[in-house]
Amino acid sequence: MRTTEQLTRIFGQEAADRVSTARLLVVGAGGIGCELLKDLSMSGFQHIEAVDLDTIDLSNLNRQFLFQRRHIKRPKAEVAIQAIRDFNPGIDAHARQANIKEPTFDVDWFAQFDLVLNALDNLDARRHVNAMCLAAHVPLIESGTAGYLGQVTVIGDGTECFECQPKAAERKTFPICTIRSTPSAPIHCIVWAKNYLFAQLFGERLDEDEDMAAEADADNMEELEQLREESRALANLADAMGSPEFARVVFDKVFSSDIARLLSMPDMWEHRQPPTQLHYDEMEATSSDASTSPATHTALSMADAFALFKHTAARLAQRLTSGDAGALAFDKDDDDALHFVAATASLRSYVFGIEQTSIFETKAMAGNIIPAIATTNAVVAGMMVTQAIMVVSGQLPRCHTAYVAYNSKRSRCVLSEPLAAPNPRCSVCRRRYLTLRVADLSRTTLGDVVDYLHMLAETENSLHLGEDISVVEGSRILYDLDFEDNMPKSLEELGLGRGKMITVAREDFEDDLPIAATIPVVLSIAGPQAADDSPDLDIEGFELIPEFAPLPPPVADETAPDADQLHFADDDVAVVVGDSDDEYAPLGHEENVDNISDELAKRKLCDFGARYESPVKRRAVATDDETTISD
Repeated sequence: MRTTEQLTRIFGQEAADRVSTARLLVVGAGGIGCELLKDLSMSGFQHIEAVDLDTIDLSNLNRQFLFQRRHIKRPKAEVAIQAIRDFNPGIDAHARQANIKEPTFDVDWFAQFDLVLNALDNLDARRHVNAMCLAAHVPLIESGTAGYLGQVTVIGDGTECFECQPKAAERKTFPICTIRSTPSAPIHCIVWAKNYLFAQLFGERLDEDEDMAAEADADNMEELEQLREESRALANLADAMGSPEFARVVFDKVFSSDIARLLSMPDMWEHRQPPTQLHYDEMEATSSDASTSPATHTALSMADAFALFKHTAARLAQRLTSGDAGALAFDKDDDDALHFVAATASLRSYVFGIEQTSIFETKAMAGNIIPAIATTNAVVAGMMVTQAIMVVSGQLPRCHTAYVAYNSKRSRCVLSEPLAAPNPRCSVCRRRYLTLRVADLSRTTLGDVVDYLHMLAETENSLHLGEDISVVEGSRILYDLDFEDNMPKSLEELGLGRGKMITVAREDFEDDLPIAATIPVVLSIAGPQAADDSPDLDIEGFELIPEFAPLPPPVADETAPDADQLHFADDDVAVVVGDSDDEYAPLGHEENVDNISDELAKRKLCDFGARYESPVKRRAVATDDETTISD
């Protein structure tokens, strides 16, 4: 039976028709992304575009099943799209290896899609995609997994957005995945050192398959040759194990030749700082007095990190080659293993200009990395496709927020609840999003934009912000009544190009202002329309601005209600809460979901907590047997 016939029987003919014509954007082609792209291609969706910056690593192969060993070092998005073309030869699918935050992906680019599906692994990118979808008025499906926990929710008109519930500032758990080629945070370097370098050198290593002649063709010869070189390099590292040159061989491979390879790709560094290549002899000359027992609570200096790397590499190699132990497994309480990870992570941080961490901080982060579970990814991807079918067929009100919360005490592991209404005090989705079209960024000044906004105040398209306004980009003040230095500068000079967003807000507030006059306006900068007579400046999207209800009064009593005041829609409710960067899943330990502690509840609540009939903020964690309240 063909896919369209199955869709028609389950969802109806209209839904099947819309699925076949809908244009989808998938952001992320990793653990969830692979499963999602496979499911979408086999469910009738015919127009898919995937964006991912990452390349395939050996450690991905145990859970990202569209990839094989011959694909190592190739772009994830490219390989995943080729795989789904093999499943469905008639599909219109395209791949981009890029950062979704690049200026190319502006509001016009997002607006061409009927639906965006996030399969991301970092909070910053999620926030960016959330804002772009709000600006482009395109629905978004958010997803995430953390071990055995998972979540899917839909963000659209009349629902809460990604920012509606606060994300905990302090994190006690960290994702397993990292961007291999472009780390931007200490955790990325720590995961690289622990899950890649330590595992490849001292852990269980898979044999590299050199016999690829049957796979070779004109299109992939370059990729196959790069893989052969990588295989030889790994073999050389293994051959040097236990020799006096072992530390040098490892160092030259990961901090010199690998970095040189990254630097040979200038497009990757067009919008970010390039890494710095290190050289073993230079490092050795400057670290002769360095300590191999540095302070635990102080960030490692470059010299100390190098000395500690050499010392621990030799000790671990001796342990592995002595025959007393087989492959080594990382243990945060094993000083040799911990110090090796801390030293190599610190050196990698220096290479990429990232903030340093101490051995103590490294131990805390490396010991809390959550393993990725392929089955959880598959379940979450399946739920995303079901929600996608309903969204593109115009059935958004029927969508739900769904959770995967595996626990041996429960008879079911998938739970759902209705989509929540927007938080009336959300600083992101409560804003009004419009598109500012600029014909020439090099000629148009900030003063021209401010004058244009003042001119609009006399028309039917008034922003209702009054004469006294401020203009900001992120946390940068561009203009207000007391700061006019930027008025004569062009938008290009100010770094305000395509894809950037500026916020315009009222400066003077009066008691009798209409609610719309108090809500900031976000202008997404875009190029002109294709028409030759396009104006120098234009603002679009007024017809898409919804009516805003007045803000509710502040809650006078912030104390939590008694348990008997709560009314849950389901007697068997599990709510897991938190804020994982690992593909956005609410966190709690999977074995203790039913008995989540008060301390964890106080830290984690309000991300996706239980929804109950009470004016008090959502501060409840419900279990099968009892309800624990915290505020």
